[in-house]
Formats: sequence, C-alpha cells, structure tokens
Amino acid sequence: MNQTAPTKKHLLTVLVEDYFHVGAFENLIQQRNWSNFEPRYEQNTLKTLDLLDEFDTKATFFVLGWIGEQNPKLIREIAARGHEIASRGFYHRSLKNLTNEEFREDLRRTNRVLEDASGQKIIGYRAAEKLNYEKDSWIFEVLAEEGFVYDASFLPTRKSDKNKRFAHQVHTDGKAVWEFPYSTRNLGIGLLPISGGNYFRQIPYTLMRKAVREWHETRAEPFVFYFHVWELDPEQPRINAASHYNRIRHYRKLDKMEWILKENIQKYDFCDAAEFLGIKSEPPALADGLTSQSKLSNCNLQPPANAGGSDKTEISIVIPCYNEEAALPYLANTLRSVEANLAENGFQANFIFIDDCSKDATLEKLNELFGAKGNFKIVRHETNQGVAAGIMTGIKAAETEIVCSMDCDCTYDPHELVKMLPLLTENVDLVTASPYHKQGNVRNVPNWRLFLSKGASWLYRRTLRAKLATYTSCFRVYRRSSVVDLPIEEKGFLGVAEMLGRLDLKGGRIVEYPAVLEVRLFGFSKMKTARTIFGHLKLLSRLSKIRVFGKTETIEASLPKENKVKM
Repeated sequence: MNQTAPTKKHLLTVLVEDYFHVGAFENLIQQRNWSNFEPRYEQNTLKTLDLLDEFDTKATFFVLGWIGEQNPKLIREIAARGHEIASRGFYHRSLKNLTNEEFREDLRRTNRVLEDASGQKIIGYRAAEKLNYEKDSWIFEVLAEEGFVYDASFLPTRKSDKNKRFAHQVHTDGKAVWEFPYSTRNLGIGLLPISGGNYFRQIPYTLMRKAVREWHETRAEPFVFYFHVWELDPEQPRINAASHYNRIRHYRKLDKMEWILKENIQKYDFCDAAEFLGIKSEPPALADGLTSQSKLSNCNLQPPANAGGSDKTEISIVIPCYNEEAALPYLANTLRSVEANLAENGFQANFIFIDDCSKDATLEKLNELFGAKGNFKIVRHETNQGVAAGIMTGIKAAETEIVCSMDCDCTYDPHELVKMLPLLTENVDLVTASPYHKQGNVRNVPNWRLFLSKGASWLYRRTLRAKLATYTSCFRVYRRSSVVDLPIEEKGFLGVAEMLGRLDLKGGRIVEYPAVLEVRLFGFSKMKTARTIFGHLKLLSRLSKIRVFGKTETIEASLPKENKVKM
C-alpha cells in the first residue's frame, strides 16, 4: 500500500440513518412505526466518529431531520468533532412522493432542526434515493432558491452528459449549485457505480480498489465516497419479512465495510464538501462534554410506569411469546405508547406475558425489559403448548373482567385496542380483529397465508352461527367470565378458532372490528401449513357435530399444573 502523502482531496460522506429507514424496507415499514424499533443510529454514529478521529479525517454527515429532532445532542456531537452537517431530508421519502412545494417545505423543516442542533448553516443536500438527470433536475431550482450551495444526489448514466459524471456547477436563474454526483467507472456498456456503500460490499473489492486508484491517478475532480452508519453494524436486527433480494442488498458483507473504510481513509486524503469548496465554518463548542462513552439520547426501551388512577377501567393484555427474542425490543417500544394511549382514554393496562417454553433468550429478554414493572407479569410454560394455550393461561391469570390478547410480533397494531374496547358492551362477549372485513385490509402478507386463512374463515362461516369475515385472528378483547371455562382441546393456532367456535355454539355474542393485518417483521411464523390445514378440517368436523347433535366432548379445561409464574 502506498503510504506517501497524498496531494489530492476527495469527499467523504456519511449517511446518518437507521436500519429501519432504508429504501429496501420502505414497503414493509411505515414511517409512523419508526419509534417502535430498537434505535441503533446513535451507537453507530459514535462508532463512525471514533473511527474518523483515529485517522484525523473529516466528513460531511447527511442527517435525516427526524433523527435531528429525536436526538439533537448527537447532531451537536458530530459538529463538535469538526464535521459538516448536511440535509438528508426530514423523512426517508422518495421525491416521486413529493410535490415541488412539499419538497421545499421538507428542506426548510430539516434545516431548522439541523441548524438549531448543530449551530451550522446547512448548505448541502442528498436525497433519500439516487436521482436521475433526465427527470429530477428540477430540484436544482428549489435548492438554489432555498440557499443550498451543493447537492450530492445524482447517479450518472450512459445517457448523461459526460461532464455530469464529475463535480460540476448547475446554473439556474442566475444562481449556481454544485453537484457532486456518485462516482462511476465507464465499462463501455454502461457506468458502474464505485462510490462505496452497497457497491463496495457486493462487488469484489479488488475491482473497486482498482477503480478508485485509477480515479485518483487520472481525474482532477474529487472522488465521492459514501457509506451509511448502519453499515458498520453487523449485529443489527434482521427484518425477516424482506424479500430475499433486499435481505442480500442490505445485510450481505456488513462486516466488510469497516476495514474498507479504514483502508481508503489511510490511503487517500478525504475532507467534507464545505472544506472542499472553501467555505468551512468553525465547529461549535463540544456539547456538555459528550463523548462516545456517554449515552446521548434518552431512548428507553422499557414502557413507563403506569400513571393511571382509580378512576380508570382496569384491563389485562395477554401476549403469548415463543422464541420472540428478536421482536421484543420493538414490542417494548410499542407497548410504551399503547399503555400511554390507553391511559389517556380511561384504561389502566396490566400486561401478562406467556413464555411458551422458548428455546432462545425470550424469557431473559422479557425479564430485562419488563420484569421490574409493577403492572407486568411473566408466566412460563414448562413445556411448549401453543398460542391458544398461552392465551388461555393468560386469561386464567388475569384479575380483570376485560382481557385482551395480541400477537407478540405486532402484526395487528395494538393501538387499535382503544377503539376495540368500547365495542365490548354489556351484551357482547368477544371483539375480534378482522382484516377480511370489507373495511379491513392486509399489507405485505404472503399469499399462501391469506389463502389458508381466508379458506378456513369461509368454512367456519358455513359451520358456525356467527357469520364473520375472519375467525383466525389472535387480536381480541374478551369478557373473561364468558371464555375462562371454555373446554379448548386445540392448544396451538387451531385453538384460536376453536375458542371463537365454542363461544359461538354456547350462544356468546361476537363482534368484528375491521383491522389491518401486516406481515411479521422479525423472526418467522411457527405455523406448520400442512398440519394446520388438516387440523382446521378436523376441528370443523368436531364443531359441526356439536352444532348438529348438541354434544360436547368432556375436555379438561385447565392447563398443566407445572406452569409457574415468575415475577
């Protein structure tokens, strides 16, 4: 490796966003749910800052306004370390979803947040997606009008003017905006991006190393290197619902980026865009003496203590868990918000977790996140029994007449409980979420699961008295006295339908609530398809006999005595 002192400046750019912000997951993850995820952007940004300090290298940090609003101290820390702060937009939104005026307001909102946090004038912008000169050049006019000095959003193509492959000025209405496009290499048949990030992780690095060296040796314009802070985090949570392509795109070779970054900043001289343009401002004083050893944000994964008073209606929320270690941080953040929402609407929530003899660290994680909370109870099955058995255990353990059940993976939004609870009127025994209701919906759920669930619901409609759109949802509100003694034989997924069926056949009233069913983000479904299909047919036969002949099997309703409660 050539260690001679370099004489040419290149641009180092860092994208400050989290693993759940990225475009690869935009169809799976709604922006309104961002606060439910385990945040890792802070620790990854601090890791980046320490690495750059080690090599005395400065960079431009393109930061989401959402992060700046959530954690202004982190932005202050980046600036205090001598780096430039620039705009990534407020949310990670595609320009195709924004009008000119919406784009302008997004820029202004982001700048207000980042400038207040950093003490710097924001002069640079990079869009959430790579832009195209042929259809996206309209942004230069808006950027110029809003006082931006440069942009770094465009990926040149073969159709682009040759000069647009390199740093250049764009003139509009008497104003000039610098463009620092993604660096590319001409292969004759097209342009290969060589800027860093995913390209450096996916493409053999021998080729990338050679391309960067040739740029350095032959081009006067700066090479533009970028990476995301989450690319320095191989241990980040896995979004298992993503397609195989997007999982490769996002997770493959994450352990590669750190040493690639170190090699390049050792070999070449990098700076931030403001310094390259000669408009570098003095960094602000270090905020409160913060360092990478201090925790900058006040993120708390544990739900807050219940502040409810005696005037609130007490309810219990049962959550069965089996091998859900990966989903629990997301669940914890979600329940914190759900608990506050319920309290605002007159309900005091008590939570009952049923660990169904998990084989991973689910029990340990439950105790870590919830064990110290007075309104949280953890019950453990000594043997794996199934989701319906878990719900029944929770119902039996509940000390309130109103009991709710929900999935650990939050495939139904538990905030909807506020709207479901009022439907449990005096003459109603059960309220069940219904994605197949005409006002319900499903989002990103695999077709095989929909086919199985809808098919089962069609058969149950022809067997039971209650003509519902959905019979298989675990997201429900129960009147405890109506269901606690139901003789449930099926303990797994089938038991969820059996509970509803037996309640219906003994004359209980069931109400549907139209809801949205979303795909599971973390972990994998435990349902066995073939076994579930045959199980539904067997259960339908049994329920049909009960309805026609009025006979019921004598089934021991209580769960095994070896279940024990751990507080």
